[in-house]
Amino acid sequence: MAAQHDQSQDNSPQDDDRIEPSAAGQEPGGGEVGLDPLEALQASLDLLKQENAEMQEQMLRAAAEVENTRRRTQEEIAKARKFGIESFAESLVPVKDSLEAALAQPDQTTEAWRAGVETTLRQLITAFERHRLAEIAPAVGDRFDPHQHQAISTVPCDQPANTVVQVLQKGYLIADRVLRPALVTVAA
Repeated sequence: MAAQHDQSQDNSPQDDDRIEPSAAGQEPGGGEVGLDPLEALQASLDLLKQENAEMQEQMLRAAAEVENTRRRTQEEIAKARKFGIESFAESLVPVKDSLEAALAQPDQTTEAWRAGVETTLRQLITAFERHRLAEIAPAVGDRFDPHQHQAISTVPCDQPANTVVQVLQKGYLIADRVLRPALVTVAA
């Protein structure tokens, strides 16, 4: 082993004249020796074709991912539409149960019926509050708001013009969006 090691470190003139394999076939400027321009163009063309194929594959993968995302989003939207009311419906089920229980009691006093109806109304109000369903109930004399009120008629009155004279039906907002405007009579 020592003899081999000594030979590899021996710098004889023969070793200096060897041509490195990586430098063979190249011109001093870095170009390849013996490669005609047609072969160089063909090599460039082959390289560009390979890059183009890779880019097309990436594009197809990206397009497939976009399509999958679009499909998943549509499915989620469909589920949200189908089951979006589920939470609200769960809040209303106890109200229905209370109404059915009240109807199942044939021999009730007026006071018991009233107490049961008030309890059921409180359940309904709680369900509305939980789901941000708020009443629009303007007081007499409030300014008419065309965004939340619907004027059924105008009447001559001692009140200032464009103020609410009477509320015929309450309106409702759901998350600050008018579900149903309040029906009102307005001072002329």
